[in-house]
Amino acid sequence: MLKLYNTLARDKQEFKPIEPNKARMYVCGMTVYDYCHLGHARVMVVFDMVQRWLKASGYDVTYVRNITDIDDKIIKRAAENKESIHALTQRFIDAMHEDADALGVQRPDHEPRATQFVPQMLSMIEQLENNGLAYKAADGDVNYAVRKFDGYGKLSGKSLEDLRAGERVEVASDKNDPLDFVLWKHAKDSEADEVKWDSKWGKGRPGWHIECSAMGSELLGKHFDIHGGGADLQFPHHENEIAQSEGAHGCRYVNYWMHNGFVRVDNEKMSKSLGNFFTIREVLKKYDAEVVRFFILRAHYRSPLNYSDHHLDDAKGALTRLYTALKSVPVGAGAVDWNEVHAQRFKAAMDDDLNTPEAVAVLFDLANEVNRNQSAQAAAQLKALGGVLGLLERDAQAFLQGGAGEGGMDDAAIDAQIEARIAAKKAKDFAEADRIRKALLEAGIVLEDTAQGTSWRRA
Repeated sequence: MLKLYNTLARDKQEFKPIEPNKARMYVCGMTVYDYCHLGHARVMVVFDMVQRWLKASGYDVTYVRNITDIDDKIIKRAAENKESIHALTQRFIDAMHEDADALGVQRPDHEPRATQFVPQMLSMIEQLENNGLAYKAADGDVNYAVRKFDGYGKLSGKSLEDLRAGERVEVASDKNDPLDFVLWKHAKDSEADEVKWDSKWGKGRPGWHIECSAMGSELLGKHFDIHGGGADLQFPHHENEIAQSEGAHGCRYVNYWMHNGFVRVDNEKMSKSLGNFFTIREVLKKYDAEVVRFFILRAHYRSPLNYSDHHLDDAKGALTRLYTALKSVPVGAGAVDWNEVHAQRFKAAMDDDLNTPEAVAVLFDLANEVNRNQSAQAAAQLKALGGVLGLLERDAQAFLQGGAGEGGMDDAAIDAQIEARIAAKKAKDFAEADRIRKALLEAGIVLEDTAQGTSWRRA
């Protein structure tokens, strides 16, 4: 049976969907004011893997990943660029889709934008007000009364007393309590009309936390199975989501909370605020997109992921070994034989809180069997199981040859050098043939001589 680590329970739990054979999952997506970095890539790839495994396990999955297209950072960036909010956000939504597509991330079933669900947010805020959990402050903001919600802190494990004394609490005179957070921000005269909506409390815009509560409830119901996101969202965002949703609807919000670990650079979290981030498109200039996906999936989703060129180079070499095995025994696309021993080990790993490192180890065992025995059955299993993770779906020769990249040799130049080497060997000029091989190797091109001729791949 599939077990997932539930942050709320602080333990692995057997996955029992609310509706038999159906899984409803919401994941916090991107705030679109800049290009996505590798931390965002991890969120996209990890939860793409989750929904793929749920489907492979026989569940009818409804996957929602939202887009935050209105917040302070977006407003600030649009003003700096002297462009409209819509133009800014649409540009970066398009870029996000390009990055996700390159990484083999399947589109979610629903990709709601916050600006499309303001009426639902207003309705939820009004319900919270009716339930005595929201109030309008003197400055015009509508705030959530944290101390009136029983159980606040159950996701993060933080007590109200700890939070009250903590540095994360922003004291503001217009709040009844420093712990309270904003649900509706009153409009400022300096802000553009496109960030102002009418409400019973006056013109304004939604706070960040209410956006996900409203979109999740509208698209998946008041109570659904899985909510995911990065570990940094556990508090305060997801804690506040629980308070809002359960406070408004009077029922449990989510059964399983899943959080992926940080991407780190020099032991610090990769983030735009720290300025130590690498955008996905920057990384893809140096590395094949499938190498990046493999790099993310070979680590357990809850573990920290350390970024460096060394780790990406290692991932490239490892993925190359898998594709080299498939090149030796070509197979077409096919279904997994789940009764076969390697597939059973793969399934056991994935059912154990999505243990992709162990699942990837099974792929290498299969590759070793292909290399030893030239087994078409093992090659077929290797390709099919890799496909479950969104890997090994390309032609092996095409992957191994790859693209030229920045400053690299294109295919025609490589083929010309190979022809020159063949001519040198025919002329018994073996020194020249060796020189060409060495020059190609220094350029990152590995030659492989077989009875059928000479082929090549990028190192």
